[in-house]
Amino acid sequence: MSEALNIVKDTTLTYDQTLLALAKLGENTDDSIVYSDAYYAAKKAGALCDLNEGRLPYRPRYICPDYDLLFEKGCDFLGLTPPKDLLEAINTLEIFYNHVPSVTCYPVYLGDLDHLLEPFVIKEDREYAKKILRLFLLHIDKVLTDSFVHADIGPKDSLTARILLELTEEMQLAIPNITLKYDPELTSDDFALACIRCMLKTAKPSFANHRMFMKEWGEDYAIASCYNGLKKAGGGFTLPRLKLYECSLAAESIDDFLKNKLPEFIDLQLEYMDKRVRFCVEESNFFKSNFLATEGFVKQENFTGMFGIVGLAECVNHLLHIEDKKKGFGLNPEATELGLKIMDVIDKRVAEHVAPYCDAFDHRYRLHAQVGIDSDGMEDSPGTRIPIFAEPTILEQLEVNEKFHPYFPTGTGDIFKFEETYEKTPEAILPIIKGSLSRGLRYFSGYLENCDVVRVTGYLVKKSEIEKLNQKKQSLNNVTVFGKGAQDGAHALDRRVVRYDD
Repeated sequence: MSEALNIVKDTTLTYDQTLLALAKLGENTDDSIVYSDAYYAAKKAGALCDLNEGRLPYRPRYICPDYDLLFEKGCDFLGLTPPKDLLEAINTLEIFYNHVPSVTCYPVYLGDLDHLLEPFVIKEDREYAKKILRLFLLHIDKVLTDSFVHADIGPKDSLTARILLELTEEMQLAIPNITLKYDPELTSDDFALACIRCMLKTAKPSFANHRMFMKEWGEDYAIASCYNGLKKAGGGFTLPRLKLYECSLAAESIDDFLKNKLPEFIDLQLEYMDKRVRFCVEESNFFKSNFLATEGFVKQENFTGMFGIVGLAECVNHLLHIEDKKKGFGLNPEATELGLKIMDVIDKRVAEHVAPYCDAFDHRYRLHAQVGIDSDGMEDSPGTRIPIFAEPTILEQLEVNEKFHPYFPTGTGDIFKFEETYEKTPEAILPIIKGSLSRGLRYFSGYLENCDVVRVTGYLVKKSEIEKLNQKKQSLNNVTVFGKGAQDGAHALDRRVVRYDD
C-alpha cells in the first residue's frame, strides 16, 4: 500500500494523473502472462525493457482508428451520425477521441486533420472557421492532456492546414504533436516553408518522408505518438525495447555479441511480444467487444508488434572500447560500420520470426528506434542517434541518420535545435530537409533554441511547464514529468545548436 499512498500524496500530480497512476499500479498486480526465467533475468539485468506497458494487455498499445469511416457512417455505439458541417465534425471528433484508448489512456492518433476537416472548412467564412478550430485545439490541449496525442497534415496544401499552422503559432500549445507528410512533388515549397516557420517557433510539425512510408505501409498510414509509423484502422500491439548498451555488457567480444548474445536477447524480446499479442487477441475483450473493433474502426489484422531498440551508440562504443563519445559512433567509420552490422543482425532475425496475428504484415513485426524514457540517463541515447554533447554539424549528423532510418518502418527520427538566425531565413532549412529525405532520412524535427514549446526525445513539452515541476507545482501535460526527467538525467534539451555558419 505504500506505493499507492506515495501516489495520492504526490502534490505534483493532477487528479487524472493520480487516477492513471493508481490504475497502472493495480494492473501490475496481475501475473496472468508468465515469461521464461531467461527473460526475467535479462529484464533484471536491464537488457530488456517493457516501457511500462503494464502486465495485463487489455488493449493494444497504440490505436489508429479509421476516422474517414466515422465521418462516412457515424458510430452506433456513441449515437453519432455523419457530420454535415464544421461544428458537427468537430463535435463528432471530440466525442470520439474520448473513447479511443492507448497505453497512455489518451488517443495517440487524431487523424489527418486537414483531410478530414477541409470539406467543412471551405464552406465557412475563414475567420469563423478559424474560431472553431481554435476552440478545437484548445479542447485537445486541455482535455487530451498528453503530448503523445498526435495529428497529421499534408502532403498537399489546404486551407485547413494553413489555419492549423497559424493557430499553432498563436496558441503555443504542446498538444497535439503534429507531422507533415512531406513529398516534394505534392508539397509546394510555399506550404513547406509555412510548416518550417511554424516548426521553428513551436517544435511542430515534423517532416515525415511520405514516399518512404507509402512504400512500406501503403496509402493508409498514420504517424502517431512520437513519430510512429502505423497502419490506419490498425496500430501497434506492443512496443518493448532492447537496451543495446546493457546487452553489450554480457558479451566477451564483438564476435560473441553479434553471433551469440544479441540473437539471444532478440529472441527473448520476441517471446515477450508473442505472449502479449496472443493475450491481447485471445484473452482480453478488446477485439471481441470494444466498439472500435465491432464497428470496423480498427481491424485486428492491421496491427503489428513494434520491436524497439535504444542505445546503439553506447553499445558500439563499449564494444570498440571507445571512451570519448566524440570519437565514437557516428563520428568515425569503424564505429558507424559496426552499428550497421548490429542493425543487420536485428533486422534479419526479427524479419525471420513468424509473429502471431500480424496478418497484414505477413505475420512479421517491424522495427522501431525508441526515443528513450526519463530514467535512461546518459547510458542509452535514443534509438540510433549520436549522443548529446558529441553531435557533429547538422549535415554530418544527417549523413549518419540516412544510413539508419530505413531500418525502422514503425518510426525513428532526429531533432535539431536551430539558432535564432534561422527564424528570418527558414528557406535555408528546406534544401536540407529535401536533400536528406531524398537520400533515406525518414523523419526530421526541429525548433529554435529560445522556444518554450520544445521536442524532448519525440514528444513535446513546454519549458515553462518543466519549471512548474521544479517548483513542486502541477503541470496539466502528463509528459512534462518525462521531459523534466529526460533533461535532468540525459540533458535532452542540451543538444548542439545548429549555427548558421555550420
